[in-house]
Amino acid sequence: MQSLSQQLFSLILPLTVLVIIPLAIGGIPVLVFDALGVIGLGLFVIGLVSLILVISVLIRFGKGTLAPWNPTKQLVVTGPYAYVRNPMISSVLTILLGEAFAFHSDRIAIWLLVFFVITWIHFSRVEEPGLVKRFGESYIEYKKNVPRWIPRSKPWRPVNDVCETPEGTFRTGSSQPS
Repeated sequence: MQSLSQQLFSLILPLTVLVIIPLAIGGIPVLVFDALGVIGLGLFVIGLVSLILVISVLIRFGKGTLAPWNPTKQLVVTGPYAYVRNPMISSVLTILLGEAFAFHSDRIAIWLLVFFVITWIHFSRVEEPGLVKRFGESYIEYKKNVPRWIPRSKPWRPVNDVCETPEGTFRTGSSQPS
């Protein structure tokens, strides 16, 4: 299991995207308690709960962190990853949208769009080709069946609930090679 310090250090990325940059571009925000603000708070909470779930699944089943300097050792296709290939980014975008609404912040909304474009380019050109190299045919099959950003309605399961990776064969929901 990853050390607590490694897990905490990996939180630098979401904290930067969700707290430091919004504060830098907009100053200390003021929460607005109108309909849009309440919707924003709801989106924020949904995104935060989702992000916590995603991080816990990565730690438990992927044996790594959300940080690129300590990536998961196994392909994760369970939990939220059975619905969408990148639930972490979907969660972060939901939180940013919630912040933009709750604080009535055009600057955070623009940051959300900039972050999305940067992420789209990074995933298309760097992350997904790297996942194909690391996990081979299992990732290619996963990619064919699970959308990148918008969750599918039913969870995807690999054939026979098995994933083949360079590190070995894994059952969905298992953290140990067969």
